[in-house]
Amino acid sequence: MAVTKPAVFLDRDGTIIEDVGYLRHLDQIAFYPWSADAIRALNRAGLPVVLITNQSGIARGMLTEALVEEAHRRIAERLAAGGARIDGYYYCPHHPQGKVEPFARACDCRKPACGMIARAAADLGLDPSRSFVVGDTWLDVGAARAAGARAILVRRGRGRQHDPPPAPDGLHADAMVDNLAAAASWILRSSKSEV
Repeated sequence: MAVTKPAVFLDRDGTIIEDVGYLRHLDQIAFYPWSADAIRALNRAGLPVVLITNQSGIARGMLTEALVEEAHRRIAERLAAGGARIDGYYYCPHHPQGKVEPFARACDCRKPACGMIARAAADLGLDPSRSFVVGDTWLDVGAARAAGARAILVRRGRGRQHDPPPAPDGLHADAMVDNLAAAASWILRSSKSEV
């Protein structure tokens, strides 16, 4: 049996970079000032970091897969300049009400489903049940629950003035924090307590 390891799955918009709605131009990529430091701390702790993001703009005809992939290359470059790295990039291009075939469909990867987490786990040898999902919406928490991971909800990256709406029935986060830096601290404390 292959040995698997815990990981940190990060949402993109509103967690690592500012949420601009549909990111249609590369010059819209704006990092939060703590993102590279937080990811670097997770890297140094030996935790693989994986980006998982819904990109329904592809199915809606508002952006292309090539643009999403180029945005991820730019994010990787910017993080590398800060001594940080993301070990895998996964995105869901689908939406049931999309208008671009073959993306206009229901799928198992669009959060709150956990298909992106499952795919990354298979590709990278990760154990979702020992992992963490960090994001700014209840969709991220739902994906964590579907995968059996712990869920950390960030307040839209900017602090308390951006509390999320009330949780859907039966859904809860293991922690609610102000931003990705606080999420990384919570993860590192939790990881140490399990050793």
